[in-house]
Amino acid sequence: MRRFPAEWEPQSGVMLTWPHDDTDWADQLDRVERLYADLAALIGRFEPVLNVCRDAEHAAAVRARVAAAGAAADSQRFGIAPSNDTWARDHGPIGVCTETGVPLLLDFRFNGWGGKFAADRDDRITGTLCGRGLFGETPLEPVDLVLEGGAIETDGRGTLLAVTRTLVDPRRNPGMTRETIEQILAERLGARRFLWLEHGAISGDDTDGHIDTLVRFCAPDTLCYARCNDPSDADFAELQAMEQELRALRDPYGNPYRLVPLPTPAPVLDGDGERLPAGYANFLLINGAVLVPTYDNPADAEALDTLGLLFADRTVLPIDCRPLIRQGGSLHCISMQLMGGVLA
Repeated sequence: MRRFPAEWEPQSGVMLTWPHDDTDWADQLDRVERLYADLAALIGRFEPVLNVCRDAEHAAAVRARVAAAGAAADSQRFGIAPSNDTWARDHGPIGVCTETGVPLLLDFRFNGWGGKFAADRDDRITGTLCGRGLFGETPLEPVDLVLEGGAIETDGRGTLLAVTRTLVDPRRNPGMTRETIEQILAERLGARRFLWLEHGAISGDDTDGHIDTLVRFCAPDTLCYARCNDPSDADFAELQAMEQELRALRDPYGNPYRLVPLPTPAPVLDGDGERLPAGYANFLLINGAVLVPTYDNPADAEALDTLGLLFADRTVLPIDCRPLIRQGGSLHCISMQLMGGVLA
């Protein structure tokens, strides 16, 4: 049976799809590209980075930026694929181990979170990269289901965690019931247990409640989650309801999960006074490190300490993600880890 590895398992690299002047990042392009370059250099200290660029000219500029940020040349790969945007978590490949133990990449469909944004080029990125040999000999399997990588979490042992409305959605998968979607995910991902949440949301999120903004597996028996303790906060009711759902969940052995709360940062607002989706559950695990989004916020230190205890065997590294949340996502959203044996 297939197996969907947990994020803490060995990786062959991390994929980043770079912003350019034909994306929504245009008005802060230099600022966000500096963040990408620093992130690529940082990840490159631990494992290779696949930098996806829209064309050859863009790739040359990205190569120079990453080099200027101090990245070792042998840690960086460059692929060319036209793109609408930069959310690699949701348009990138999802890796599984096959019955024989070899890696396989799945190419689920991506439609801009239910048609909210143009996604025709993003939907083709994985196939384009595979066709150009960026994933070596790893086979690619198309899946006729809209599924964003940020919508699912796994313990690496057959359990899948998701918010129902991010998959059972007429704008994403019209006419499909939860049972039908479970059958597809059981076949393609090897999922044997499904934990569905009906609650959970943070303000400013365009994804309808991606699980990677709310709850994350930190070990097969441990979940960390966004908690709000302020009844006056707009997110209080949904996060409190989600917390009650989490308390009711059981692991494969019938035991409650160990639940570790993450703080809610003080609201971060854009220039129009609208709240941005700042949160700490959007961290990224890489080989030997956990990269934690920060927001120059009083809660940053608590989040770093909490995740440092949960991942005591990894280096904890903060990443200032204030540029990213201006477009509705954070650190995990712009990155996609590639399982061991995938990156050429």
